Amino acid sequence: MTTETEALTIDELAARAGVTVRTVRFYGTKGLLPPPVLGPRRVGRYGREHLARLELIEELQSRGMTLAAIERFLAQLPPDLSVRDLAVQRAVVASWAPGTVETVSRAELERRAGRALGEEELKRLAAMDVVERAGAPGASPGEELFRVDAGLLRLGVELLDVPLSHESVLAARAVLTEHSRAAARELSRLLRDAVADGDARDRRSLSARMHPLVVQALLTTFQRSLKEELREWLDEDG
Repeated sequence: MTTETEALTIDELAARAGVTVRTVRFYGTKGLLPPPVLGPRRVGRYGREHLARLELIEELQSRGMTLAAIERFLAQLPPDLSVRDLAVQRAVVASWAPGTVETVSRAELERRAGRALGEEELKRLAAMDVVERAGAPGASPGEELFRVDAGLLRLGVELLDVPLSHESVLAARAVLTEHSRAAARELSRLLRDAVADGDARDRRSLSARMHPLVVQALLTTFQRSLKEELREWLDEDG
């Protein structure tokens, strides 16, 4: 597995993922996390793919999967998945479980984000429903508390560096929300019609089984469609 431009020490990797160094080493010994790239003085360096895989492992574990089940899940994935592909896999896992909202200090928020966050960045994250101030107004930076959607934090932080205006990011979010709700309504109607004559137990069973499959299909279809649209756009410019 090749790492991308970012090079992290094991302490930095653990801080970015919100886990302990001991956890990182444990996953490494179990073969769940690939070994680091050895740099000068044989110091291990981790890339963005390590971080993405570690976040996927943590997501799977938070959903109640055992280490053996996680190992089987990871073994079924292609060995050369990119950071983006790993993020899609994590999104699929997270999508059929309740969201995780935590209240953390500003220092902990910045530790998990892997960077200092200025007021404008906090406003953008709040506008994307990633964070929300939870403390009393006027609290000093050291006393500030934030409610954080742990599943969206990494995505929100990455969007801070996207060369788009704040208005464009919010407009894109509105487009995604509108069309995803429309797709959800149509799929829900289709499934209701398919089991209209079944009993309540059949309907609950179908819902439980179809939820992850539908999410995977939507993500995969959207990802392929977006690649095609971007390819056509770039070809036009070329």
